[in-house]
Amino acid sequence: MERPHAPATERNRDPILAILRRHFTGRHRVLEIGSGTGQHAVHFAAALPHLSWQTSDQPQYLPGIRLWLDEARLLNTPDPVTLDVNAPPALRMRFDAVFSANTLHIMSWPEVERLFALLPDVMTPDAVFCYYGPFNYGGRFTSASNAQFDAALKQDGPQRGIRDFEAVDALARDAGMVLVEDAEMPANNRCVTWRQVVA
Repeated sequence: MERPHAPATERNRDPILAILRRHFTGRHRVLEIGSGTGQHAVHFAAALPHLSWQTSDQPQYLPGIRLWLDEARLLNTPDPVTLDVNAPPALRMRFDAVFSANTLHIMSWPEVERLFALLPDVMTPDAVFCYYGPFNYGGRFTSASNAQFDAALKQDGPQRGIRDFEAVDALARDAGMVLVEDAEMPANNRCVTWRQVVA
């Protein structure tokens, strides 16, 4: 089996890393939701060795993630775990940071809702959640390329599509988080960070 490879990951990993360096300073355990190929995990874990970087995804993606982790041989990347928002497992530990990239537009909207409902169960008080991907604002696309991307997504599955930032931010607030930063990124993407509010 060859390692899976997503070219976009190599293009966006360093701009994302610059954001993570700010918001994951002082953190210890990161849960990456929807690790995909595993490329982000090995790049970020190598650059941020103070973090334990826990990959996760649906079962069919775990062998590919393991190939990347096994080749990198990093000490801070434990074996990937299964995480499906439609059948969320009871994870044995909580995380003070959560990261996900390019997952919300692949999920259906009910699955996005389930993802945010899951977060309080896996996050410690004052944990941060950093998400990378495209958003609409005020119900409008931010670029012609995003409109084309959305159309392509809906061809693959009508339940897919670029999400409205305001609706996602409302889910975050319902999950007990507040917006910390909404950063502009290359290729009409955003990197949005929320923080869990300490009760």
